[in-house]
Amino acid sequence: MAHGGLAPRAVLIGPPGSGKSTVAKALARLWAVERRDTDSDIEERAGKPIAEIFVDDGEARFRELERDAVGSALTEHGGVLALGGGAILAPETQQRLEAYAASGGTVVFLDVTLAAAAPRVGLNTSRPLLMGNPRRQWLDLMAARRPIYERLATVTVLTDKTSPTQVAAQIDAAIHVAG
Repeated sequence: MAHGGLAPRAVLIGPPGSGKSTVAKALARLWAVERRDTDSDIEERAGKPIAEIFVDDGEARFRELERDAVGSALTEHGGVLALGGGAILAPETQQRLEAYAASGGTVVFLDVTLAAAAPRVGLNTSRPLLMGNPRRQWLDLMAARRPIYERLATVTVLTDKTSPTQVAAQIDAAIHVAG
């Protein structure tokens, strides 16, 4: 990238249950590179789990930490980067991802249906935005976020009924076709 820093080989975006973390592991293994997850970066920086950040500090503080984590990772990490599902909501993050893609970066939208996401997500209380009626919440999240995921993506892979290794192979193939 033009600013002289490192740039990820690929950035994974998508909703809860799409497999960002597990696909990031598989893709990093395939390419023999490091993987990084901005949710882990946030937890490390805050010294507590994301669910506690939401409860203790609120969503606004979490989103601020998330914007910082994404900004750092996009310039410091040369492997596979997985973003939290809502990271793409921040205009700054959208701009950063657009610039990354414009300079040849790969933004992968891991798409998933509710039927496939539900068992993966479960009624997981560590996902603060899915408390209450998780299926309804997930559908609402997806309705709001899908246009952003689709606009930012340079590659889209449906992860339903597909193993993380198969998804990683599809991403690798799509990049080689495009490149």
